[in-house]
Amino acid sequence: MPTPSTGTKPNYLGPFITMVIMMTVIGFITSINQQFQAPIQSAYLHSAGEWTNSFTTLLIFAFFLSYLVLGPTSSRFVERHGYKMTIVRGLLLLAGGILLFVLSALLFMHTSLWITLSETVQLPVSYLIFLLGSFVCGAGITFMQSSVNPYLIACAVPGTSAVQRQNIGGVGNSTMTMLAPLFVSMVIFGGVDDLTDVQIQEVIVPMIILMGVVLILSYVVKRLHVPHIEGTTSSEDAQVSFKTVWSIRRVRLGCIALFCYVGVEVCIGANIILYGQNDLALSYNTVALYATLYWATMLLGRFVGSFLSGVSDRTLLWTTTLLSAILILIAVVTNEPYWLIAVGLCHSVMWGAIYSLALKELGSLATRASGVLLMGLIGGALLPFLQSLLADLLGGYHYTWLLVVAGELYMLYYALVGSRFEESKA
Repeated sequence: MPTPSTGTKPNYLGPFITMVIMMTVIGFITSINQQFQAPIQSAYLHSAGEWTNSFTTLLIFAFFLSYLVLGPTSSRFVERHGYKMTIVRGLLLLAGGILLFVLSALLFMHTSLWITLSETVQLPVSYLIFLLGSFVCGAGITFMQSSVNPYLIACAVPGTSAVQRQNIGGVGNSTMTMLAPLFVSMVIFGGVDDLTDVQIQEVIVPMIILMGVVLILSYVVKRLHVPHIEGTTSSEDAQVSFKTVWSIRRVRLGCIALFCYVGVEVCIGANIILYGQNDLALSYNTVALYATLYWATMLLGRFVGSFLSGVSDRTLLWTTTLLSAILILIAVVTNEPYWLIAVGLCHSVMWGAIYSLALKELGSLATRASGVLLMGLIGGALLPFLQSLLADLLGGYHYTWLLVVAGELYMLYYALVGSRFEESKA
C-alpha cells in the first residue's frame, strides 16, 4: 500500500470514518452473539441439567477464545497484507460464521442428533455447530480489531487525540451494541415474552440477510483506498518476536487489564439477562431492555468521552474503575440490577484508555503489540463462563458479581501503577 508523500500532510479523515464504520460492525456482531445466550439456552439446552448456565455461556467463551488463538496471527497478517486486506479477511470470516448459525438452525429443524454426556446432560449436535459459528465470527472480529484499533490511534485527524479517536470509534461501536439486544429479542424472535415459545429457525432469514450485508461490506472495503500510515510497521519490526513485545511491562500488564475489562463488560452486558431471568424471575423482554440500557449508558459515556481531550487516559481509567467497583458493590448489597446498568457509563472509556496507555510511544511496534493486547480479550470468554459456573454452584448470580468487582480493582491498579512501569524507556 502506498505511503503518503513526506512533502504533504496526509489526510486520514476518510480512512478514519471507514474505521468507525468497522467499529459499528464489531459492536453489532459481538453483542448479537452475547444476546443469543438466552434463546439458545431455551432452544438447545433444555436437557443440559444442572450445568445449563455454564453451557449457555460457552457461546461467549467460543467467540472470545478466537482472540487468544488468533490475536498474534492477525497482527502478523496486518504487517504482511496491510490494514485494508486484514479487514476484508475479517469480514469474510464473519460471513462464514453467520453461515454456520444458519446451518445449525437448519440441522436442528430436520434432524435429532444428540450427544449424551451423562445421565442428566444431553446436547444437540446443532448446538456444537452454533458454538463453532460463534468461534468463526470471533475470528473475523479478531482480524478486524487488529487493524482498526492501531489505525484509530495512528491516523492523526486534526483536533483529536488518540483516546478521542478511540472514543469516537467507540460511539459507533456502542450504538450498534445497544441496538443488538432489541434486534435479537424484537426482530429475530418477534418480541416473545416467554422463551419457551422460541423457535430456533427464526434466526435463518435475518442471519442470511446479515451475511449478505457483511459480504457487500467486504467488497466495498476492498475497493476503498486505506493508506498505510508511515512508521506503524516496518520490515524490521515485522520480525520482532512475541517474547520481545511481551517483555514490555505495560503491554503485558495492559493485556491483563484488557482481559479484565472485556470480561467484566461482557459479564454485565450478557449475564444480566440470565441474572434477571433466573434470580429475579423477570420476563425476557424486561431483561433484554436492561441489557439495552446498559449498552446505552456505554454509548452515552463514549459520546461524552469523545469530547474529553483535556483529561488524561490515566485519570479516566482510575476514576471510572473505582466508581464501577462501588456501583457493583451497591448492586450486590441491594440486589437491584439498575446499579449494574449504571456501570456502563464507566465502562465506556476504559477500552480506549487501556489501549492508549499500553501502546504509548511504541511506534512501529504498535501493530505487533496490538495483536498481543488482543489476546487479553479472552477475558470475555473466561470471566463470564467462570461467573456462570459459580452461579450454577452457588444457586444464583447474586454473589458472583464480586468477581466483576475484582476485575475492576485490577484495572484500577493498572491505571495507578501498572501502566507507569518503564514508561520513560518506551
